[in-house]
Parts: sequence; C-alpha cells; structure tokens
Amino acid sequence: MSLTKEDRSAIGQDIKTAAYGWPVGMPICRSMGDGLWEVRTNLEGGRIARVLFFFKSNELILLNGFMKKAQKTPKSELDLAKKRKREAEND
Repeated sequence: MSLTKEDRSAIGQDIKTAAYGWPVGMPICRSMGDGLWEVRTNLEGGRIARVLFFFKSNELILLNGFMKKAQKTPKSELDLAKKRKREAEND
C-alpha cells in the first residue's frame, strides 16, 4: 500500500513533533515498553499509521513503520522493532 503525499506529510509532522518536542505524550506518542515508543498518526479514511522508535544518545531512531489494522499492535511489528533496536544499540 502506498501513501499519498498528504499521508507522508502528516506522518512526518508527527515524527517532527516527537523529535523536537520531546517528551511528547498521548495522543502523538505512546510507550510500548522496553524503551520503545510509537508515533501515532490518524490518516483520512480511518486509516492508522504507526512508526516505532527509540532514543540513542538523544537521537530519535526510527525502527519500523506500518499501517495498523487491529486495536492491538501486531507482535511481528513489535518483534521487528525490538530486533532493530538491539542491532542499533550494538553499533
């Protein structure tokens, strides 16, 4: 599924808010535990975008982005973000 220019802009604005306005809470950001956070963007048509991230040396590191289709974040998306976080922490 591709994102429109407006979708990308909305997601980018929320990431920018998280990066430059930290700490940011709901409704923009939510803790996912273990140092993982999500940027929450509601798009037109009832679509929901999520970008998982963490902080390393005061830098926001984006790990994974996806379109949310259920209320609960899919385990596969969390597992991928945790794997990438471990890799980034070891670099």
